[in-house]
This record gives sequence, C-alpha cells and structure tokens, in this order.
Amino acid sequence: MITVQPVLEIPSHESFGLWPVSDVEPFSFLALDGTLAPDGVGTAVMALAACNDLDDEDDLPPRPDDPLGGFLHGLLTRDPLIASGGLRVTDTLTGTLLVPGCCSGLEDRGDWWDVLDGDGCAAWLGHDPSPRAERDGSTVRLTVDSAADTGRRIDVPVAELRRLLTAVEGDLADFLALAARWADEHLPDHSERVGRALARALAPPPRN
Repeated sequence: MITVQPVLEIPSHESFGLWPVSDVEPFSFLALDGTLAPDGVGTAVMALAACNDLDDEDDLPPRPDDPLGGFLHGLLTRDPLIASGGLRVTDTLTGTLLVPGCCSGLEDRGDWWDVLDGDGCAAWLGHDPSPRAERDGSTVRLTVDSAADTGRRIDVPVAELRRLLTAVEGDLADFLALAARWADEHLPDHSERVGRALARALAPPPRN
C-alpha cells in the first residue's frame, strides 16, 4: 500500500510560548489533516509562521512591537507564503519512505501534477536528500535520493498517484477547517487574518 501525506517541517521550538504546541521533534515532519489534536494544529501554525518570519522585504508593513503580532507578521503580510515541507510518500509493503528535501515546500506541490499531466519531466523535490519523481509511461518512479543513488524507489501507477494527490488536497482542506476553529479559540484577535493566511499558504496548486 502506498500513502501520500502533506507534511510541514517543524523548526526548533524549545522556547516557544505564544500558544500550546506538541513535543514533536524539531526538523521532523508533521502530517496535516483533519485529525490533528489542538496542540498539533498549534505546532503547524507555529511552523508556518516561523518559516515566514523574515525581514527580507522592504515593502512589508512595519512589524508590530508585541511578541504575538511580531511573530505572526510575516504570515499575515508576506506574499507569496512559504510552507516548508512537501509530500511524504510511504510504501508500507517495503518500508520505503520518500521525504521532502531541503528548500522544498508545500507551495511547490503543483510540480507533482506537472509530472502526471505535463511532458513527463522530472519534478525537483528538494535536496539533501534529493527525491525525484519522473513519469515513465503509465508509471511514476519516485527515487528517494537521486544524488546518492541508493536504489531505493517507489513505483506508482499514474492513476493511483492521481487519486493520492487528490486526497492530499482533501487532507489540507480538512486541516484548514480545523485550523480556523483553532484560531478562533487561541488567536481570537487575529483569527480571521490567520485563517486567510493559512488558506493562501496551502492553496491548491493551479492546474492547466
């Protein structure tokens, strides 16, 4: 059985105290869906805010002075937003696991559809490791680390991968509904803007 999950990379959060988060290991991946516990949702929102907490754009509004407003500033004002992570693929029969590489993001997941519906070119899925997806006829070959040439691969029928990618969008929609309710409770003064920002960050990729 093959599963595909949308995942976020979780940054270091030992000193984070703006809202409850789970004890998930830093730099591991958290799967997003509608079953997350409240502290899991808080962890995901923290991760999305943290990876957009940058001062590299001069045209953003001034950063608020309060800790909460300051931390949420990038998430609420940057465009486009970054969602560090990607898609995690597991072959439960062989135990083979493909995880996103460094510098990839959920905002790039449209590349997977390009492999299915485009010219079959390989999708760049990050580096260190360097996962790769490439279509060969009616099959998509997923290479766990194309740079290391370990031989670890997952072959997925095109029709099955299409179904799995559609299910990913359902998982993200369920997560967004859950996160909107979480924001109403934990970030009442920012809940509407946070909900809109999360929807932008995890918006379905454009399709031709």
